[in-house]
Amino acid sequence: MAARTTKELVDMMARDCIAVRVRRLNRVISSFYDAALRPLGVKVSQMNILLVTAKLGLAHPNRVCELLQLDSSTLSRNVERMRARRWLEVVRSQDARAQPFRLTATGERLLQKAAPLWEQAQQEAAALLGKEGVEWLSNLTHRLVT
Repeated sequence: MAARTTKELVDMMARDCIAVRVRRLNRVISSFYDAALRPLGVKVSQMNILLVTAKLGLAHPNRVCELLQLDSSTLSRNVERMRARRWLEVVRSQDARAQPFRLTATGERLLQKAAPLWEQAQQEAAALLGKEGVEWLSNLTHRLVT
């Protein structure tokens, strides 16, 4: 088999790369949520952290990173920003390295205000993907998690 030229390799990789497609889809869908949430000064990536924190009650960084597939530096950077906005507060722990955190009353109010904006973005994303696309995405993410 003849060696492929650089142009052939680039064309093939650009055309077939799954990672590029997933990242592009992520940017398009995230833009709906970011635009909807912009009046509140929160991004969908931060909203995800707030939601996981609200579900956990007391959020341990390692667990949040695991659930959201984040690296610790990304989480740490976002938590610091959200602490500055008083959406999250760090809870003292016996293990000073752990730095668990929880939602504040301000963070809870933010989630209440964000809900109708999130619903708007959810409808836009669902319209773009269609019912089958949403079901496929739900099934795929469930399969990846289990």
